[in-house]
Amino acid sequence: MTASTELWRLSAAQTATLVQGRAVSATEVAQAALARVAAVNPRINAIVDCQPEQVLARAAAIDAALARGEPVGPLAGVPVTIKVNVDQAGHATTNGLRLQKDLIATEDAPMVRGLLHAGAVPLGRTNVPAFCYRWFTSNLLHGRTRNPRNAALTPGGSSGGAAAAVASGLGAIGHGTDIAGSVRYPAYACGVHGLRPSFGRIANFNATAARDRTIGGQIMAVSGPLARSVHDLRLGLAAMARPDARDPWQVPAPLTGPELPRRAVVCLRPDGMATAPAICDALLQAAERLRDAGWVVDEVDALPPLKSAIPLQLALWLGDGYAQMVKTAEQEGDPGAIAALAGQAEFARGVDLPTYSDALSRRVTVARAWELFLADRTSAVLLPSSAELPFEDDLDLKDAASYQRVWTAQLPQIALPLTGLPALSLATGLVQGKVPVGIQIVAGKFREDVCLTVAEGIEARMPALPVAEPQA
Repeated sequence: MTASTELWRLSAAQTATLVQGRAVSATEVAQAALARVAAVNPRINAIVDCQPEQVLARAAAIDAALARGEPVGPLAGVPVTIKVNVDQAGHATTNGLRLQKDLIATEDAPMVRGLLHAGAVPLGRTNVPAFCYRWFTSNLLHGRTRNPRNAALTPGGSSGGAAAAVASGLGAIGHGTDIAGSVRYPAYACGVHGLRPSFGRIANFNATAARDRTIGGQIMAVSGPLARSVHDLRLGLAAMARPDARDPWQVPAPLTGPELPRRAVVCLRPDGMATAPAICDALLQAAERLRDAGWVVDEVDALPPLKSAIPLQLALWLGDGYAQMVKTAEQEGDPGAIAALAGQAEFARGVDLPTYSDALSRRVTVARAWELFLADRTSAVLLPSSAELPFEDDLDLKDAASYQRVWTAQLPQIALPLTGLPALSLATGLVQGKVPVGIQIVAGKFREDVCLTVAEGIEARMPALPVAEPQA
């Protein structure tokens, strides 16, 4: 049996198997996880709300249910983390804001209910940038999260705390949300895997949002899992996708669809993007590994629209109360949030009702082009997660040119959510032993299973992701 001090290293699947078979107790797992948090979290500040007595009480309840012979779920005893922008009963839904430090949730959001129903043990709540506006993670309430693989780099955002926690062994599965890369980019930056499911796959509802309008943008957010193995992404998705009537837009689509041709395409420079050589190499290596797994993989020079999707995505975001966003950001006083909004001020001034209405109409054209491409040409697309390797921390605050550089590099992060398609960020290794690199995988609507199958084929042919050991 694995020594209790090393239980935190196990995958979610391994942990659940041991707990369900009563080879170890959920309490032993929780104790090991809490010890890891105590040892590592002070160096990276990924978890900003950890209440050990609640963690141990939840684990004890799992053990008691097992002792009574009751079913405990596929994530029995698995430590997970929850992002601070969704409701978890008894905890503040801060969204990284001092303005919301006392906004205590009275009920669990749908994806939290799903994880609990599956038997998971919430280990703590993870950090975000204020309002979840940036691809960098710091705020005036909880402080800064460090990248556990390289402290000079951003941990990504807005699910930077979730990615940093998973990468360093603080829980096997992290919950994140993604509007414009907030699951996929932190996974990329921290060297783990992250899945943004199709719009409608996972129910989205925050009761606190109805009580306080400073929680912006949540109607566009999609929840998804982060993990160190693709199989754990599968488990996290299945748990989070539990039906919940509070979200009328959730679609009860099956998690597995009909068999599709094992055919994929790889595009190194979509829409002429200036992709860094190391990322091109990662894509070509991933394509070769997928061919070895029995897939036909063709290299293509172009994909359906990405650049033209960005103004539409921005119009739908900024058209939903930009002036109020700016007012609240100034009230909070967070420099990152203020800079993020100021960088889009010129665009936002041009978003009127006709512009907003046009964006609603034109997004269908973009989504249709992608659906037709996937139906006619391929079952999956391999493309960059970003044009650049993970940014140095706070690059967007350096100057106007750096801010624009960040936005230009993030073309795939911003554009793809407009399509509603699932997208998976797959970590493929480290460049020069210290900079994470990875790729992105896209499939058809509600075909997360295709993304996962492709990712598993590639993952099986590369070294396992190591747990990060942050430096003091």
